[in-house]
Amino acid sequence: MTAGLDPIIHPTHRLRICAMLVAGKALELSVIKEHLDLSPSALSKQVAALVDAGYVNQERLGSDTRRVWLSMTRQGMKAYQGHVAALREIVNTTGVPSAG
Repeated sequence: MTAGLDPIIHPTHRLRICAMLVAGKALELSVIKEHLDLSPSALSKQVAALVDAGYVNQERLGSDTRRVWLSMTRQGMKAYQGHVAALREIVNTTGVPSAG
């Protein structure tokens, strides 16, 4: 993988989850599910990878334990910003090498 790209964040659904959390601070899991149109099991798998990496916090607030809230950690924010910077560098690279 290209230097700077984070293999945890790179899969499309995880990148979109991170982008939503950066923009929205903390979001309820159901909002992310609706926006990404993922099955509960698929979303759970993607969120678990981000939580296991220490990039996302998962909390149950209040008495309704079915409501799960996600937020980015500082480590996750740093990794996301580095990943986005690496993507921008790739996109903005000029000078395509000639084919032999």
